[in-house]
Amino acid sequence: MNFNKKPLVIALAFSVTSTLTASIAFNVTAETLTRDNGAPVGDNQNSITAGPNGSVLLEDVQLIQKLQRFARERIPERVVHPRGAGAHGVFVASTDFSGITAAAPFADKGKETPVFVRFSSVSHSKGSPETVRDPRGFATKFYTDEGNWDLVGNNLPVFFIRDAIKFPDMVHSLKPSPVTNIQDANRVFDFFSNEPGAIHMLTWVYSDNGTPASYRKMDGFGVHAYKMINDGGEVSYVKFHWKSLQGIDNLDADEVAKVQSTDFQHLTRDLYASIAAEEYPQWDLYIKVMSPSDLNHFDYNPLDATKVWTNIAETKVGTMT
Repeated sequence: MNFNKKPLVIALAFSVTSTLTASIAFNVTAETLTRDNGAPVGDNQNSITAGPNGSVLLEDVQLIQKLQRFARERIPERVVHPRGAGAHGVFVASTDFSGITAAAPFADKGKETPVFVRFSSVSHSKGSPETVRDPRGFATKFYTDEGNWDLVGNNLPVFFIRDAIKFPDMVHSLKPSPVTNIQDANRVFDFFSNEPGAIHMLTWVYSDNGTPASYRKMDGFGVHAYKMINDGGEVSYVKFHWKSLQGIDNLDADEVAKVQSTDFQHLTRDLYASIAAEEYPQWDLYIKVMSPSDLNHFDYNPLDATKVWTNIAETKVGTMT
């Protein structure tokens, strides 16, 4: 059997106008189809059988491998944040923060660090409308000289819970009912009515911030307090805030209904369309800094993710494009 590459002639015909038809022919060199072990596939359209009308044989490696791949080609969606859109960019440090951290992206003014940002909804599935009321993920991966560093976060400054042991219970309440496969408000608020710390986050979600008009026009927050250490071993606690240079734009209830009736992908479409038009979105990164000795000067725990830091000035550390 000859497995040499063969040119395929493909003819395309399309109607240019109602009276003019054009035809194009071009050659394509097809690569040899191979199995996982590199062996060429002789026949990808007919199973091996015991004679012309006999049983299909399990010794047909291509048949088994093709069916195995078909059965596994759909990767199960992640538990939360399954629907999202991402883009590559660059972060440029605007000042020298080596006094606070030894981390490469912030240690030198003008330092450029490649980044990848993923925006997402939280509790709804991959095919859900992007208009649904939900927090939005805002996760940034920095490809630093010292390795990858992830700054995870949301478009809202706080979170529903402060204790991770409650996270599975919260997500189960937000997911569709296992009986009806419909999101059930009774399940949702059965959980939140017993979690008073969630009130702060719920006020954010049920504002227009829960239905952003554009990924480009929303802020991002690290939510948690991060610990930074400088070369001298000195510790500082910080909170991160991405400020959109495009401004903030959200949808009200009437706008949500209008957009959802025509476009399930308005956030993804807007992001990729702006990049294709070379209108690259930008965010300035700000931090709030607190020394360990200041932790006890508050009437609440500053390390609690359901709280914000008040009366602490923000300082710009760089810009992401």
